[in-house]
Amino acid sequence: MQIANRYKGLILTEVVMASALLLIVMVPILKALTSAQVSSAIIEQKTRSLMFAQAKLDDIKARSIYSYGSSFTEANTPVDGSYLCTVSDSGAASDLRQITVEVGYDLDGSKTLNTQEVDVTLATLVARRW
Repeated sequence: MQIANRYKGLILTEVVMASALLLIVMVPILKALTSAQVSSAIIEQKTRSLMFAQAKLDDIKARSIYSYGSSFTEANTPVDGSYLCTVSDSGAASDLRQITVEVGYDLDGSKTLNTQEVDVTLATLVARRW
């Protein structure tokens, strides 16, 4: 009767092997979750930059109806928190102007938008309406 009860538990080797297999499987899963989190943050940052750039272009288009002759150029304008916006304007001399909007997240806190920090660049043509 004592011999049958002796084999009911797990031996130390089985426990160690099961723990080692669990660790081997968990490391890649945790790495994948971490990279997914980083990718999600980058995508959110780019989406917010795109939203701010589109809003700035819409604002410039609306203002150009009555103020076509004024310059729309801006440099390192804060948009929301650490997001900065730079607008370049081809000039008010012609009846057709190119407006380029660059928006990005100010990573180094310098209050200037470097080329490495630009997330989105949108360009459009604006015509004189009257």
